[in-house]
Amino acid sequence: MSTRIGVITFPGSLDDRDAQRAVRLAGAEPVALWHGSHDLEGVDALVLPGGFSYGDYLRCGAIASLSPIMTEVIDAANAGMPVLGICNGFQMLTEAHLLEGGLIRNDHGSFICRDQVLRVENTDTAWTTDFTVEQEITIPLKNGEGGFVASDDVLDRLEGEGHVVFRYVDVNPNGSLRDIAGICSERGNVVGLMPHPEHATEPGFGPDTALAMRSGVDGLAFFTSAIQRTLASA
Repeated sequence: MSTRIGVITFPGSLDDRDAQRAVRLAGAEPVALWHGSHDLEGVDALVLPGGFSYGDYLRCGAIASLSPIMTEVIDAANAGMPVLGICNGFQMLTEAHLLEGGLIRNDHGSFICRDQVLRVENTDTAWTTDFTVEQEITIPLKNGEGGFVASDDVLDRLEGEGHVVFRYVDVNPNGSLRDIAGICSERGNVVGLMPHPEHATEPGFGPDTALAMRSGVDGLAFFTSAIQRTLASA
């Protein structure tokens, strides 16, 4: 039986279909889930995709974090299920207190869209085991409120306990403190990041590489990592 990874659609989600395709390309079965449901349909892992849930009203991810299905997401995450929050999904995870810190408007005040180099800091999470420590990967980034912030005490703890998973390399695109692009929970099963790995999973549609235009597939390892984690825990 293949690994089943649920992708939740919220009102305003944009990248849910892309995430489903990434799951399929990695070799798992994507399961479309609806924000208004209380049924996770027996999935092995979850993806909260990018977009503009509820139009980003109030705060990005704040309203979506209170959607009916988030009760089940929180319970599943606390029980150890792998959960990945991408961009708006990362914002939801912080609003739901599954991850620390928060995301604010980019320090330059503008929406940014670029291929972004990241350095992998932690390969012990459910979504990063197929990377190597200090590996540099290129993942598309697109956000207007992607600046990661937290108190100095929280930042020190995240760094000291190895919960910083990705950092921006060469340029900090949004003013995130300490160049943090993604973090994980204490158990490492919940990961959130602003860049979009689902847009770097298929040759011909990913970032440019030294080998060829649009050939970058660094994002695929996020999903293959989750598959391996779920199979190992089965």
